[in-house]
Amino acid sequence: MRLSLVTLLALVSAPTALAGSSCIAFDTAWNLLAFGFNGKDYNAGTSNTWASGSATDITTNGRPPFNGNDVKCYLAEFFNAIYIIGADTSKPADIYIYDAGAKTWSTQSVTAGDFDPTSFQAILDHDTNVFYALSKGNLFSLEMNELKAAKSGSIAWAPQGKAEITTDNYDPVMAVAQNHVFFFGVPGTPAGSTPIFVIHFAFWQAGAQPMGGNFPDSHGQATSIFLDVGVQQEIAFIPDDGSKTYIVNVETNTTQTMSGPATVDAKARYFASPTAIVQLASSGAVSWIPYKAGDNSANSGAKWSAVSNLAAVAPSSGGGSAPSGSAPSQSSKTAGSGGSAAPSGSKTAGGSGPSGSASGAIRHAGWGAGSVLGLVAVAFFLL
Repeated sequence: MRLSLVTLLALVSAPTALAGSSCIAFDTAWNLLAFGFNGKDYNAGTSNTWASGSATDITTNGRPPFNGNDVKCYLAEFFNAIYIIGADTSKPADIYIYDAGAKTWSTQSVTAGDFDPTSFQAILDHDTNVFYALSKGNLFSLEMNELKAAKSGSIAWAPQGKAEITTDNYDPVMAVAQNHVFFFGVPGTPAGSTPIFVIHFAFWQAGAQPMGGNFPDSHGQATSIFLDVGVQQEIAFIPDDGSKTYIVNVETNTTQTMSGPATVDAKARYFASPTAIVQLASSGAVSWIPYKAGDNSANSGAKWSAVSNLAAVAPSSGGGSAPSGSAPSQSSKTAGSGGSAAPSGSKTAGGSGPSGSASGAIRHAGWGAGSVLGLVAVAFFLL
């Protein structure tokens, strides 16, 4: 049977999530925002709306091309702004700012200096709105001030000295709670413990801090869990084997466990609101698990399910189709359906977002997962 070129192109262009160049984040009303999905951006609303319907298209002018292979999203909670790094390969150091209240984009010029914008992990301090990044064994900072739109001129990364942890062969895993940056999987660290950098006093705590749990000293992903009011107090850590989701409370130095993601994926990225931990898999699939602070019984029985309203508008693809390089999925299991959805489920954030306490913390990035250069083969056909 002979297929026309038009038919073949139509099959090739079927919508898929651009997993490699996408990222997820919450705004301060806890609407899930998905950027760089099939060339568009979406508001999936709050978690009670993810099970059905379709996410709302919020694509507008000024957005980045989302052609990088390690896009990272950060929430500046006081300003209801999303800072995005790595979404434009032509300007890797620049930061795109999405004002979630005004729904507008702008681009902040950034001077990298000795900082390598293609090789780093970072957090954003809640109170000071300052980035702290670990890049090639050194710590750097970048002051974002009160930016919810780019200002004229450039801002610059500043060196903060050599990291006082083992960084040889260490792929940084970082998250923040209560003004402290916690590093997971540092070589030679006892299981259930983390080295700490104290942000507001700019020093490294001597020795690793035991966190009352048995999470492995291995690579994984970590994300801070936001609160409605105040700085983050807990971190979700998911090791690469996806065996469990560890919830680390830095106030009590205790750790509880939840189910590991249904999609086991070492390249996945995570972002968390007060009531939901969300996974963006490298296939582009988005899933979540409900979370309730302090309720160990409910949390231990919680299960992962799909964010169905995003799948309705940007279905995932095992290989993706982004016009950039990809990080392959490590998936061995697939998330089931569930969650909730519908455009009407989105909420409007008021002012500059929830008030924070005088002690800072941060939001770890719901970082983007690697992407794939889509290659198409056109077959010969029999007459």
